[in-house]
Amino acid sequence: MSTLAQEAAVAAASIVASAAAHRYLYLRLVKDVTVSARLRRAGRAAAIALTILVPAGVLTAQYANPTRIAWLAWPAFVWVAMAAHLLMTLVVLEIPVRLMARALRRRAGSSSVVLAQAPRAPVVQQGDSAAALVTGDTNPGPPEDAAFRMLDRRLVLTRSVALLATSSAAATTGYGFHRGLGAPDVKVVPVALPRLHPSLDGMRITMAGDLHLGPFFGRAHTARMVRMINDTSPDLVAIVGDLSDGSADDLAAHAAPLTRLSSTHGAFFVTGNHDYRHDVDAWIATLADFRVTTLRNTRTLIEHRGGAIDLAGVTDVTGEQNHDAPDYDRALGDRDSSHPVVLLAHQPVQVHEAARHKVDLQLSGHTHGGAFFPGNLLVPLTQPVTAGLATIDHTQLYVTRGVGASLPPIRVGAPPDITVIELRRP
Repeated sequence: MSTLAQEAAVAAASIVASAAAHRYLYLRLVKDVTVSARLRRAGRAAAIALTILVPAGVLTAQYANPTRIAWLAWPAFVWVAMAAHLLMTLVVLEIPVRLMARALRRRAGSSSVVLAQAPRAPVVQQGDSAAALVTGDTNPGPPEDAAFRMLDRRLVLTRSVALLATSSAAATTGYGFHRGLGAPDVKVVPVALPRLHPSLDGMRITMAGDLHLGPFFGRAHTARMVRMINDTSPDLVAIVGDLSDGSADDLAAHAAPLTRLSSTHGAFFVTGNHDYRHDVDAWIATLADFRVTTLRNTRTLIEHRGGAIDLAGVTDVTGEQNHDAPDYDRALGDRDSSHPVVLLAHQPVQVHEAARHKVDLQLSGHTHGGAFFPGNLLVPLTQPVTAGLATIDHTQLYVTRGVGASLPPIRVGAPPDITVIELRRP
């Protein structure tokens, strides 16, 4: 299948999925909670508009100039996040709500039978209604009254569920955007390397990843990250992929604050999967202008206070589709085995090849720490580590949650971070 055909298939699938999701939301949030024909018509119109908005925003964000589509990206992805939480909440509540509705129908049915068989009480006139309520001498009315009462109770139930789902989704989405677009945490993580020269004990590698420059993250985002990195007094800086969601022509100005990165041995970058969606060579050239060195299946010797480490970097696994596959032999072969080697690789799954080449420490990103539920459950299906430090086949792996986020840019339970790796003797 050609690339154009694949993109057309993805677009068609996204439209179908959007239509199905919005039909379900219309049924649960509009049709089930009102008997007003006018409100139902308005709900159907809104569902149709949102069905179009979501794929339009998602597809435009993939291909258009990110600096010019904020007017579409913001409403589209705010609603994507809101709709995702609405769907999850409503699906979770679906079974108990249906069980309660069924119980109400059964109760109404049994009440109708009892009322039909019971002797008819005297009819209370409108003027006597207050007295009848006091004395208890009331008319239960025809059996159909039970059905009306059941309908009232069912409306109360469905409206309560809709209110709960909407308020929960709004609160979660608001918090998610606040955390996702806010300042990252700064973490200090000591990592012991057996072959580390004693003079290198305490050497600091400040790492960040997943900036995702685009409609939500711009120049101010980069400048804040640079300030925070410089405040950690790094010996070297590692940027582990997914720099942008657009081309260098459109977004170079947003990355320009990288020129102000300050460290003893410079700043280094490896490609991520998002970087291949546009001209990766143009981005690598632009980063060189910003004094950021790209480790493209290569390594460099970092000599520090009389000791040394090998700093290596490989391209992302998706680079293979762009004739830029990771080459571990080239990056890691024929090196001095007395030096520990630190490998920059965007995806944690690359640690298996790193371990085969006896890498001491791999630094990765890509996962965003799961970003928000159910991402924290899905990441382990494809990656060995979601966030933090782990050991895989004698190779230590640290995964940052990144400083930005892919679309939508929300974080719930997985705040963004900048991590200072402190190399230590065992």
